[in-house]
Amino acid sequence: MKKKVIAFGTFDYLHAGHENYLKKAAELGDQLIVVIARDRTANSIRGKYPDHKEKKRLATVKALPFVTKAVLGDLEDKYKVLKKHKPDIIALGYDQFVFTQQLSKILIGLKLNSKITRLKPYKPEMYKSSLIRKTSLKCPSPSLSSAA
Repeated sequence: MKKKVIAFGTFDYLHAGHENYLKKAAELGDQLIVVIARDRTANSIRGKYPDHKEKKRLATVKALPFVTKAVLGDLEDKYKVLKKHKPDIIALGYDQFVFTQQLSKILIGLKLNSKITRLKPYKPEMYKSSLIRKTSLKCPSPSLSSAA
């Protein structure tokens, strides 16, 4: 039986840190399922909507060669994806704490024996979404500036 790994994220500005996280997650098993945070969920957590819509973020992650499947999270039940896919491993990023504090208890309640693995960061001083967002907002896209 193939070993399923599940990873979560918003992936608003897909960068080398995200790619490293997902690549390392993929190496933990045979299939990598990535759950993309919904726009509304990201807003409820961060107090602002992602700059890129959920379908664009989903398509970007789906295009990565090491991602087996990418899906949008469920708006009503944050753990529905765990019930559906029954992962062997849940790969968390070094800075992912929302919805994860009670994860072990939730897994017991769902009768899942998933192993939780927290992956190490990849150059977080350079590749962190908040830093990349600030940089991209300071530098207008060439197509926008040439249209003026």
